[in-house]
Amino acid sequence: MITATKKLSTRYNVAKFMAKGLLSTRHPLLAHIVPMRRCNLACTYCNEFDDVSKPVPIEEMLARIDRLAYFGTSIVTISGGEPLMHPELDAIIARIRHHGMISGLISNGYLMSPARIKKLNEAGLQYLQISIDNVVPDEVSKKSLKVLDKKLRHLRDNADFNININSVIGGGIKNPEDAIVIAKRAVELGFTSSMGIIHDGTGTLQALSEREMAVFNEHKKLGKRGYTRVNHFQENLANGKPNNWKCRAGGRYIYVCEDGLVHYCSQQRGYPAIPIAEYTLEDIRREYFTKKSCAPLCTIACVQQVAVFDFWRDEQTLEGIGHPPRPLGEENEDVIDGVTEMP
Repeated sequence: MITATKKLSTRYNVAKFMAKGLLSTRHPLLAHIVPMRRCNLACTYCNEFDDVSKPVPIEEMLARIDRLAYFGTSIVTISGGEPLMHPELDAIIARIRHHGMISGLISNGYLMSPARIKKLNEAGLQYLQISIDNVVPDEVSKKSLKVLDKKLRHLRDNADFNININSVIGGGIKNPEDAIVIAKRAVELGFTSSMGIIHDGTGTLQALSEREMAVFNEHKKLGKRGYTRVNHFQENLANGKPNNWKCRAGGRYIYVCEDGLVHYCSQQRGYPAIPIAEYTLEDIRREYFTKKSCAPLCTIACVQQVAVFDFWRDEQTLEGIGHPPRPLGEENEDVIDGVTEMP
């Protein structure tokens, strides 16, 4: 169980991150990095996994973490695929903490055990998010409360890090009311809870049904909500309305895929598609000022939350201007082609 001292330490780190983010716009606030595209599940609404990829070699992962530290990145969240399948995940987390960056992890939770949680504690993990989509597994998602409740109790009893439970509404989940059951269980266990609105193949809105809208409104009334719930933009999206905001992806938010390429986000893979080893502070600054056409109906919560820091600052004056074209090797072609999938 997370101690009061650990909570204070984490809150101090978050306070420093927020202050740094408000004082300067010249560094990434949040980076998502993928050490492994492979996943042990196959949820039908997800396009961020495969069942064949090998782990990224640890030397490459550490070099990518070092590069993010060079940029002055505040938070690094490890995602996938299922990152717990990477055999040297703990070393990746430790490298993040070595640089003083806040360490986060997004997992389906299936591989959690008391022994595995202890290793995450020792590595210095500070935040974990687990997505749970239904109470009982179905053909859409196996990320179910029935399967994961024991894992959640292990986390409650052993984790020294903060835990958020996220549910997705929309996307074919049979019983949207399950999200309320899941959120109440999260609060009961002492965790925070959040809800994401399912997106289409470009990361943009799929309107909620009347039934789903009722669940969305009920979820907002639940307590125990962390800073990840800076989701006021979801009000418009849930009602099928666009948001007026400045997406800073590629600048204040960076997504690094398993091939080491920088993309706008998990759902806009393919641009700028520059290797992180070659990405520069000038690239970060350019993307800070570049408009993204997908922004009005975007449902990618992490990018929206990061943009809150800069909503009132600097108009975006570049219209779709990006990095000059770079030669594509065979290894990059699949990523570029992935734009047609655009989750």
